[in-house]
Amino acid sequence: MTDPATQESYPVPDPTIVDPCPATVRNGQCAPDGFTNNHHQPAKAPGQPETFTTGQEMKITDSVEGEGLLESSMRLKPHEAQSYRKKALWVSWVSIVVTLILAVAAFTVSFMRHSASAFGFAFDATLDVLSSVIVLWRYSNAAAVHCAHREYIACVVLGIVFILSSLCILGKAIHDLATRVPPEVDDFLYSVSVVSGLTCALLAVAKFMLGRVLTSRALITDGFNSMVGAIMGFSILISAEVFKHHPDVWFLDGTMGVLIGLIILAYGVKLLRDMVPRVRQTRNYERFE
Repeated sequence: MTDPATQESYPVPDPTIVDPCPATVRNGQCAPDGFTNNHHQPAKAPGQPETFTTGQEMKITDSVEGEGLLESSMRLKPHEAQSYRKKALWVSWVSIVVTLILAVAAFTVSFMRHSASAFGFAFDATLDVLSSVIVLWRYSNAAAVHCAHREYIACVVLGIVFILSSLCILGKAIHDLATRVPPEVDDFLYSVSVVSGLTCALLAVAKFMLGRVLTSRALITDGFNSMVGAIMGFSILISAEVFKHHPDVWFLDGTMGVLIGLIILAYGVKLLRDMVPRVRQTRNYERFE
């Protein structure tokens, strides 16, 4: 028998399972040292989505952008992302067809009725067609739905197109103000302005909603352009009605054209300032997930 006095006594460990990754695990990675959460968290139901604090969302966003992906890659499941991508393509095709028809009608009105606002809307509708084509290119590749580099390239092209279009709108509006050309009012002008305003407003809402879900600056920019088109469509109606009752306010139409041109110019410049550095940062990432 073994002498009990020679046996060493060891403390009995508490039979508790130690979690090697005590912090919240995301994407199969443990939290880095110094960020361990030692507080007890209640168990969540299997189907309950995980909630993040503002600080955690910022860390996730920075990490995702550093890998060349958009934030939507963390929010959407693969089948959800593809579903929204197809919706974005459908909205873009509808926008191209509708705004192309509106552009032709608005150009006709602008030359027949000497309306600077109608010319500005016609150019904005043409810009809407080009921006929708860029969005089609952006989402033409199913594997690149979350690709940040492709997104930023689309935004840079949109910024350049915005600036060029704004210069044409400003040139036409300033010319009409300098030559004191008053707009001519008739039923055709009213019809084009109402249809243009309502149609562009609906397209803008759809693009904003999809852009928010897909975290796409290109889609949001396309929606902004449609919103400007809606404002310009209604501005044609307002300036024509004012001129009809107050002919001395002939300059309102040209002034609205100048204002819209400046707004598009400012947005285009801001888009280039924001996106050009990001294109350079993500040019080494060619991985599409």
